Amino acid sequence: MIARADMEHCVEAIRHGSRSFYTASKLLPRSVREPALALYAFCRLADDAVDLNMEKAEAVLNLHNRLDLAYAGTPRDTPPDRAFAAIIEEFAMPRALPEALLEGLAWDAMERRYATLSELRAYSARVASAVGAMMCVLMRVRDRHALARACDLGVAMQLTNIARDVGEDAREGRLYLPTDWLDEVGIDPAAFLSDPRMSPEIGALVARLLREADALYIRAEAGLQGLPVSSRPGIFAARHVYAGIGRMVRRNGNDSITQRAYTSQAQKLGWLMLSGIRTANSVLMPKNAVIYARALPETQFLVDATADRRKTATDWSDALYATLASLKARDSAQHDAFP
Repeated sequence: MIARADMEHCVEAIRHGSRSFYTASKLLPRSVREPALALYAFCRLADDAVDLNMEKAEAVLNLHNRLDLAYAGTPRDTPPDRAFAAIIEEFAMPRALPEALLEGLAWDAMERRYATLSELRAYSARVASAVGAMMCVLMRVRDRHALARACDLGVAMQLTNIARDVGEDAREGRLYLPTDWLDEVGIDPAAFLSDPRMSPEIGALVARLLREADALYIRAEAGLQGLPVSSRPGIFAARHVYAGIGRMVRRNGNDSITQRAYTSQAQKLGWLMLSGIRTANSVLMPKNAVIYARALPETQFLVDATADRRKTATDWSDALYATLASLKARDSAQHDAFP
């Protein structure tokens, strides 16, 4: 399916660019692991293409064109693009999923802020749950209940990342904490971004975000029983590695301003072993009723798009075009103001 040279390029990109995912992927069967690494390499490429480019609108529009070429079966001549085109063909990847990721990257480029937890979940759905839904497609899973739980896991992981990176993001002018939470504790967003300092109030908000993530990790676990047994260890591992990051943030006193939480290789090895044990238990245990919980409202569109195989080759949505147009207009206005 994926040319060997292209696959090797993608593996190396993830080995150095996303160690947590690379570690968890070792427990996936080869039939899932290789396309998953190629998929993640393309997603990392997309993220870096926007994040590291000063011309944000141009970078996002360029990604839009790359996805168009991949879905047309004529990908750009690079290993990640060729690999992603092969994935589209082999697995009938719904276009709505990379579209959602692209929209989330556009929101980042616009430095969008989120007034409520629901808005933050909507962002997390695009940049993380969309990848979780794509992983389900690679496992040949289109069951709505399993998809909903995979989307829960994506949101949980993204909330964990946000909790870990509050200080780092603030120093780059980014703010992901819900602004209504900041209002509740008397923190002015502009003042915080101009001088991000650790405080009991910020620590309380980080802890609150981690509690939201923990609740979703619990919901997500029930969905693992809807996945092929051979794929469960890798997904359990991803769940434990990311939840472990959250525990390290707590161990640092919820201070993600002056410290960055890290997990050790020994910890990751322990979580890999635990994942094998939990997979064996999941085979023996009756199905957890939580698997039937409703999808988060913010991720329902991903579940619908993935479960309906007829939506694989639909056109890009009007919502995405509107977002891209807004981003282009914003960048043009900034260019005119600072030529």
